Amino acid sequence: METLRQKIEEAWDNRDLLKDADYQKAIRDLVELLDKGKVRVAEPTDEGWQVNQWVKKGVIMYFPIQKMETIEVGPFEFHDKIPLKNNYKEQGVRVVPHAIARHGSYLEPGVIMMPSYVNIGAHVGSGTMIDTWATVASCAQIGRNVHLSGGVGIGGVLEPLQATPTIIEDDCFIGSRCIIVEGAIIEREAVLGANVVITKSTRIIDVTGDEPITYKGRVPARSVVIPGTYTKKFPAGEYQVSCALIIGKRKESTDKKVSLNDALRDHSVAV
Repeated sequence: METLRQKIEEAWDNRDLLKDADYQKAIRDLVELLDKGKVRVAEPTDEGWQVNQWVKKGVIMYFPIQKMETIEVGPFEFHDKIPLKNNYKEQGVRVVPHAIARHGSYLEPGVIMMPSYVNIGAHVGSGTMIDTWATVASCAQIGRNVHLSGGVGIGGVLEPLQATPTIIEDDCFIGSRCIIVEGAIIEREAVLGANVVITKSTRIIDVTGDEPITYKGRVPARSVVIPGTYTKKFPAGEYQVSCALIIGKRKESTDKKVSLNDALRDHSVAV
């Protein structure tokens, strides 16, 4: 693995090496490891999430060494550089037409893909549902037993190049049409109501106490979140700017489904 990492770093610093067959093989070997879940762009540790920048660099360099090819799937035709993922039965993944995952993404056994899209470098944990028209962009890390509701957009890190992938931790519920981008982290068991937008600069305001507490870039564990606005002054006057409001906490419970249903009912959260 260290040899592989060294070659990736060398090619990143000197793009002329991408013409060399050995360096191309190193990049393709890395993508194969990503596809099988043997390496990750980011992984949880006792100190928090560790980003493996060299892996992300390898994903980025995979594009220029690939040639455009025609891909035929029954009556459908695609024209792209990256093959489609396959052999879902052997992997224990349920894929409903017209769900698509690119080669180099990893889906643990038990993942369910409704008509949706998973990009290269993404890692999706067991028991997760990716609902209709939800998108998991490049290198995003989705935990286990997560529900990504219809139309959810999880941002990637390749275009533009971001330092940290977008991360959704275990047992989260992400409501319809939510957008989570720019390397934001949604910590375990959080519940996001419909239409919540989280970026690195979004104000995430806990309004459950006597005084507001503001976070940026992460939603604390078990938070119940809805869209909101706050007043901001501009040269032309005062206007309402989007934010996210933490209005409660999901109960700690061994029965995650009961805990989720309680949170949705108790706080009247639209999903």
